[in-house]
Amino acid sequence: QLLSPLPTRKAPLCLAPESWIGGAGILCYVGAYIFITYDDYDHFFEDVYTLIPTVVIIAVGALLFIIGLIGCCATIRESRCGLAMFVIIPLLVFVTEVVVVVLGYVYRAKEENEVDHSIQKVYKTYNATNPDAANWAIDYVQGQLHCCGIHNYSDWENTDWFKETKNQSVPLSCCRETASSCNGSLPPAPSDLCAKGCEALVVKKLQEIMMCVIWAALAFAAIQLLGMLCACIVLCRRSRNPAYELLITGGTYA
Repeated sequence: QLLSPLPTRKAPLCLAPESWIGGAGILCYVGAYIFITYDDYDHFFEDVYTLIPTVVIIAVGALLFIIGLIGCCATIRESRCGLAMFVIIPLLVFVTEVVVVVLGYVYRAKEENEVDHSIQKVYKTYNATNPDAANWAIDYVQGQLHCCGIHNYSDWENTDWFKETKNQSVPLSCCRETASSCNGSLPPAPSDLCAKGCEALVVKKLQEIMMCVIWAALAFAAIQLLGMLCACIVLCRRSRNPAYELLITGGTYA
């Protein structure tokens, strides 16, 4: 007697190992980009714990890669234990990402006070004749964010560097991009200088970076919920119907 073949069904995309491995790559890229961007502004905040959400994002990306390998193993070997791990491990990662979101909002709220305290010290120690990392950070921020001073260019008049040089000028990084003849001099042409202060712009930049961490964590938390739901459906169907098995060829379910 001939047996009719069982109907086949494509595996859910959320259970495809390639999806998890691809997601891991994206998450690690986002985390690395945010970490590198933060490094350009590390002189303007002293609390190293601010970087915890970003480090966790990278760690989660690495764990997602491992989950993808586990999912691939479960797909090939028809392992119920593997599928169960496909639910449990993403659940733990999901909880971690919720913690990342909470920490992100907490540190985002603290960044304004943190920058206000740190930026005063950095500007006070500025010394263009003996450049160091802190001096580079100020020139970099003023050039990138098109700002000058803490609140405006007049803040430079209260710095030790301004009083010691006695040349009535500010760093060239304060010059507008359109002012080709700007030499940083205050009395003749302050209109050639950037009018905005750097403190508010640095805070805004750091908060934008932290929001990237929060949105990345939220997006992948939603994806993991979908993945856990798919794995649960597969496990339930296999429990109710022993004939509901995984076909090795083609990555489809029977």
